[in-house]
Amino acid sequence: MATGGRKKSNRTKKEETTWQERVIQIRRVSKVVKGGKKLSFRAIVVVGNERGQVGVGVGKASDVIGAVKKGVADGKKHLIDIPMTKSNSIPHPINGMGGGAKVMMRPAAPGTGVIAGGAVRTVLELAGIRNILAKQLGSNNPLNNARAAVNALSTLRTFSQVAEDRGVPIERLYAQ
Repeated sequence: MATGGRKKSNRTKKEETTWQERVIQIRRVSKVVKGGKKLSFRAIVVVGNERGQVGVGVGKASDVIGAVKKGVADGKKHLIDIPMTKSNSIPHPINGMGGGAKVMMRPAAPGTGVIAGGAVRTVLELAGIRNILAKQLGSNNPLNNARAAVNALSTLRTFSQVAEDRGVPIERLYAQ
């Protein structure tokens, strides 16, 4: 009976190791209270499995390690699934918004790589997308740019989903 429990815990450890996490930003923030200033840390973390799942999380704590742990937990709560093509790209061009940030994404040919900057690049790499063109517009804020990228990726649809929504066979989408 005890060995069964151990096997179960080993399985969960293996599942957890497939998740990768990258810290985008660590910022020291302060709150003014009655006795003075209370310092804490804010960590923005991207969590992904490089197989079409990614999430952005924010954690705040009095120490950096605690903030990163909370950020990872928050990122795992906000995971999204991304439809990808065989060439590890996205099915169609898409725009996303998050706060004051806008992100524009376009599918790219195999061998192009991830052409993106900052937080958007981190989100795309951890999602497992290998060929894409992306541009950040409007804001340089890493949190808003990461959220805009996740917003764009969450609105992606495959050809089969579009055909099902329209109630037509998938062959009719290609016929023009």
